Amino acid sequence: MIKSYKRIFAAFSLSAALAVAGCGSAKPSESNGSMNTTNSKVTDTSTAAKLKIKTSFYPMYEFTRQVAGDLADVENLVPAGVEPHDWEPTPQDMAGIADADVIVYNGAGMESWIDQVLDSVKDRDLKVIEASQGIEIMEGEGHSHSHDHGAEGEHSQEDEHAHDHGAEGGHHHDHGGLDPHVWLSPALAIQQVRNIEQGLAEADPQHKDAYKANADSYVSKLEALDQEFKEGLKDSKRKDFITQHAAFGYLAKEYGLTQVPIAGLSPDQEPSASQMAKIIEFAKENNVNTIFFETLVASNVAETIAAEIGATTAVLNPIEGLTEEDIAKQLDYIAIMRQNLQALQAALNE
Repeated sequence: MIKSYKRIFAAFSLSAALAVAGCGSAKPSESNGSMNTTNSKVTDTSTAAKLKIKTSFYPMYEFTRQVAGDLADVENLVPAGVEPHDWEPTPQDMAGIADADVIVYNGAGMESWIDQVLDSVKDRDLKVIEASQGIEIMEGEGHSHSHDHGAEGEHSQEDEHAHDHGAEGGHHHDHGGLDPHVWLSPALAIQQVRNIEQGLAEADPQHKDAYKANADSYVSKLEALDQEFKEGLKDSKRKDFITQHAAFGYLAKEYGLTQVPIAGLSPDQEPSASQMAKIIEFAKENNVNTIFFETLVASNVAETIAAEIGATTAVLNPIEGLTEEDIAKQLDYIAIMRQNLQALQAALNE
């Protein structure tokens, strides 16, 4: 009920927010300024306005920041320390989106608010980038289907603006139990980075080479990370791991592991007594000694099961947002993924 009230309030306040925001800022590509790239590092050498980019939550922010370089001002919508699954934009957030040139979101049901926002700004010149476009999206039960919104046919040039806003592009479907956590596979993160690169090049064509150079540089780091996971997990003694939140299906599939989740796709789902009993039975039968929990949500469920079977708990981070501690340590997506690799190696080789 509280969430319903939030949505009603947000919708009621949206028209006023958009009126304050006006019709958005000018695109850099409309200016007469120029920017140079040297060794794939982009430097702003003009007074031209930079792209204003809004991103939905941390992985989208990090990937976009890496691709945009100095050519854009990238701002994240979900604050540090906030779990993004149930976050919803305030009227001020909506005004900021309406004033942006680009919005980047994950898709696959992660952002429950995105359709409402895109409907509200569909008459404005906003480039919308869905980073999971074209990626095979798994359902909670393990089934999958293509998430390529172009499956029903190519969009014409005239349809491009409508497609950007989701009016024709298939954004308005219920994702239901789809698993949105594609960024936790470095191989799929690469695809998301390429989607972002393509979207920024379309929003700002005069700097497409710079966006490609920046994306190439970051993708090389993600490829190295992917290789670290392949090498680090291929000879593990066991292949299954228990985690509080079913966020690691793509990672498990990519590296030949089996995720055994206590609860479901949403971290605030509480397991039933029978689910808890089944997990405890599985852990005992398979000599599981580590129960994973995550940052940004309470760890009491994982701790309860660990206490029942005499196991320990450890963090497996879905990287849905940074904590204040992460920020203080200057950790980023790649650094946290390496921590995840170390945690998995320890648990799978006990």
